[in-house]
Amino acid sequence: MGWRTESTGRGRELRVFEPGNDGGAAYMRFGRLLGLWNAEGREIGELPIGEIVSDGEGGLRMAGASELYEAEARWKADPEEPGVYDVTLRFVYKGEAPAEFGLTFGCELIGPGRPDWMIPGAFYKENRFEKNLRMYPRYDYRGGKHDEMVSDYWSFRSDRAALPAVFTWNDGACGALCTDEMSELGLTGIGFRGNEAGTAIWLDYPYREEPVTFVGDALPRPADIVCARFEPGQQATLKLNVYAAGADPHAYDPFVRRMYRLHGAEHRLNPWMGLGEAAELTAHGLYTWHYDAEEGILNETAAFDREFNNNVKGMGDRRHMHVGWVSGAPYAYALLAYGRKKGIAAYAEAGAAVLDKIASGVSPSGIFWASWVAGKGWTAGWNPKSDWLQARTIAEATLFMTRALAFERERGVAHPEWEAAVSSNLNFAASRQREDGNFGSYYNCRSGEVEEWDGAGGMLWISALLAGAAYFEEKRYSEAAVLAGGYYETFIKDEYIYGAPEDVHLTPTSEDAYNAVASYVHLYEFDRSPGWLALASSAADWMMTFRWTYNLQFPEHTLLARYDFRSRGADQASTSNQHLHNYGLFCVPEMLRLWTYTKDDYYLDRTRDHIACFLQFIAREDGDFNAYKGMVTERFYNTNCFQPKGMMLTLSHSWCIGLILYAAQEAEAYADALKL
Repeated sequence: MGWRTESTGRGRELRVFEPGNDGGAAYMRFGRLLGLWNAEGREIGELPIGEIVSDGEGGLRMAGASELYEAEARWKADPEEPGVYDVTLRFVYKGEAPAEFGLTFGCELIGPGRPDWMIPGAFYKENRFEKNLRMYPRYDYRGGKHDEMVSDYWSFRSDRAALPAVFTWNDGACGALCTDEMSELGLTGIGFRGNEAGTAIWLDYPYREEPVTFVGDALPRPADIVCARFEPGQQATLKLNVYAAGADPHAYDPFVRRMYRLHGAEHRLNPWMGLGEAAELTAHGLYTWHYDAEEGILNETAAFDREFNNNVKGMGDRRHMHVGWVSGAPYAYALLAYGRKKGIAAYAEAGAAVLDKIASGVSPSGIFWASWVAGKGWTAGWNPKSDWLQARTIAEATLFMTRALAFERERGVAHPEWEAAVSSNLNFAASRQREDGNFGSYYNCRSGEVEEWDGAGGMLWISALLAGAAYFEEKRYSEAAVLAGGYYETFIKDEYIYGAPEDVHLTPTSEDAYNAVASYVHLYEFDRSPGWLALASSAADWMMTFRWTYNLQFPEHTLLARYDFRSRGADQASTSNQHLHNYGLFCVPEMLRLWTYTKDDYYLDRTRDHIACFLQFIAREDGDFNAYKGMVTERFYNTNCFQPKGMMLTLSHSWCIGLILYAAQEAEAYADALKL
């Protein structure tokens, strides 16, 4: 039994708790059937719970009525998933005149301790540190300044979330509510509150965004509150889910997996092509639209609209190249490998030329410069300070330079300049490592001193050092990687990994999850310790909270609706950069190997979803979705952040093309299992 009822002065209340417990001091408290609010967001009434009756199978029926409203909620227990209830809520408006209002279904989490939060893909714990240099919604138990996007309560549109659910934890329990993106009353919403008055989570029908609206920049917009119009006698049926579990920070995982299974049966994939065609198109696109033979770089962007690009003197094409992350070594390696395998000399020569360029760009500190910019030369990148170099960008470049060296050596080709550059970077990382294993996140570009230790930006040095240890047969590198594994596991166990991208300072991102998966799979492959495999699996589970379980409903006349873009499998970039992206392709080979090690088909299925999602919107010919053959965008807009929902960024990005090219080659050996 996972619930019980109590009498109150107003009627009944329902207490839901982890199966196997008696509720004790920690439980979900449902004190009313529904709340009602108006266009100003003010509560205008509620429906108390009049009766609660068991259905004899672990579920229940609750009902309530007033002069203007009545509602009934039927809770069905899932016999296979302890603590899960599927709820069907029927609401009737009995007023004599039309009215506009919204409905809220919610509960309190009772128990000791201040709350933690997760809205998959959109909000994690406090979401933003006070010291963070980028502005986006932040939770503070004490309240805060709404004009600085700090509050003790938040309500959001459901389409911000990879799974429209809100989780909360205290010291004794975890509770969650989940719904569909759309309902009979329109786009739904999710929200939470935590302060001295208590901890609460809720679902809104239709949505409201309070106390302010985040649209992607540092200026908060006014609250966005949408009401439904009810005619006399109108009924609405709403579907939602309730989940109760223990206080384990990883307690979200069984419920996310369950909802993924349910959504998978309803929300279909729609890849436009297979792996081979995707590789052929993206190799063409990377070489044709991004490779700059004069400078030996991969331009970070290329405009879809070439006529516009001409009219603005080529400024749609960004003649910049990061050495990793948004351009550079990973994609040069993918082009080199494809060219060698397919006997296309131009592609192989272009990939090698870009790697030559990167090898030439070692900073005074001994590590790569982060980026090359036309007219400026080598620079430190997009960091909080102009003389900082960020660990993840440099580690990723080092990792793929090492892979390129190994690939070329197998074919009898030597690159001593690459070897010298890679050695310099690996030696730097090992020498800067702290006694506890931390590599630091930002370095001074000239002195090499660690400027910031916080965050997991240095985690990917684990993969780079292990690759370097194998290539150079240098034990010191593997020892540093193992030491680092012990340090960075704290981020995984805390379910809060942050600091990977240069441009979102100390922010939880999907890219942090990719780095964690890759690093701990590589550690497991190094010494076969079960602990590393468990950490890799845990990181993969957290990664899946950024991955869409369902297909968004885009506005009818938008490009994404017209092309029937299926969002299942796409990843939210971060809580700060709320748009869909394909960077999860970075760890496709590690995810597929994780599947083989664990025999957990969940990892195979969700990796397949991610690949299949981004076998859409690869331009099949000039003019396809107003792009040129082989182009791929960076951003698909899933909500009202940066651009309207249903739009896409009309720039091709070298990293987006390059990751498809990379993943398509790496996944080829698993094509039968992936069914792509």
